[in-house]
Amino acid sequence: MEQEITGLPRLNAPAPDFTAKTTHGVIKLSDFKGKWVVLFSHPADFTPVCTTEFIAFAKKNDDFKKINTQVIGLSIDSIYSHLAWVRNIKDNFGVEIPFPVIEDLKMNVAHLYGMIHPGAADTSAVRAVFVIDDKGILRAMVYYPLSNGRSIDEIYRLVVALQITDKNGIATPENWHPGDKVIVPPPQTQEAAAKRQGEGYDYTDWYFSKKSLS
Repeated sequence: MEQEITGLPRLNAPAPDFTAKTTHGVIKLSDFKGKWVVLFSHPADFTPVCTTEFIAFAKKNDDFKKINTQVIGLSIDSIYSHLAWVRNIKDNFGVEIPFPVIEDLKMNVAHLYGMIHPGAADTSAVRAVFVIDDKGILRAMVYYPLSNGRSIDEIYRLVVALQITDKNGIATPENWHPGDKVIVPPPQTQEAAAKRQGEGYDYTDWYFSKKSLS
């Protein structure tokens, strides 16, 4: 019988705190309160798909920093393996890895976040992404198969969309990017629904209206 996935966190609940050894020293998740965090796991160091993702995260790191977001990597590998891989990426691809990478040999963090999926990755952490807001609340989580790399641009777009949603009390449509129109929350009463058409929005129906933020 396959082992049950443990510790699967819940959206809109506090993200599980942890203390972990990383390539940048010991960190605690709670140390990053006031910042958004993108915590991502990868199956193993020195693997080709993971290497492409690390390079992409590194190249996007300054953009994440500009939106007050800390990137943190993790795998079930030793700190020595992480350090060797980071140095190898610099030597072979000319890319510095500027974010910390967690050593999780005992799988403590992986189990807290439900990163271990027996049958999918043996004892390795699957490709998972967790977006944690500046109050320490888990806002999004996405899982990917071992064979296919993530779009780092999409993860960045998601964080921007979540921040815009929080700031403006709106929702964002499919593939929203800054400058696009946003979705006005639908009215909650019959009276409000009857008034929606005359409220000056880009109106399609009572439940579907858009507006520009600029």
